[in-house]
Amino acid sequence: MAHVEVLDETERFPRVERLEAVLTAYLDAEGWRERELTVVLVDDEAMAERNERDRGVTGPTDVLSYPTFEPDGKWFPGVAHLGDVFISLDTARRQALEHGHDLETEVLVLAGHAITHLVGFDHVDEAAWRPFLEAQAKVVALARRVDGA
Repeated sequence: MAHVEVLDETERFPRVERLEAVLTAYLDAEGWRERELTVVLVDDEAMAERNERDRGVTGPTDVLSYPTFEPDGKWFPGVAHLGDVFISLDTARRQALEHGHDLETEVLVLAGHAITHLVGFDHVDEAAWRPFLEAQAKVVALARRVDGA
């Protein structure tokens, strides 16, 4: 069974355990049963610091993913830990309003997006977005099945 740990540095996300359960179920469903993932929920300030430091981009972004090893590296997929995902709850909340759904759904969409990066995909052109959109939809659909929500 996969293992997902969610760390809420903001102490503002009400359903950390559910997020862990849904993302664990997603990893299992995708065949990554022996994999681990860490998701860190932060605010815009913390995300902006990371974005500037790691990407040279000013201001916050919605999600950043940090693979433990590059997917094309000699250790992938041999190591259990896929990587770390950082999600800005402030940005996620704004995007949830724009997209017409709740914060939890937006966080799941962002996590699905980040996991797709961690397993080696990138969205360099329009066609390359397909795996991301499919992953995001699968995570949200799985969330509905996890507890009948």
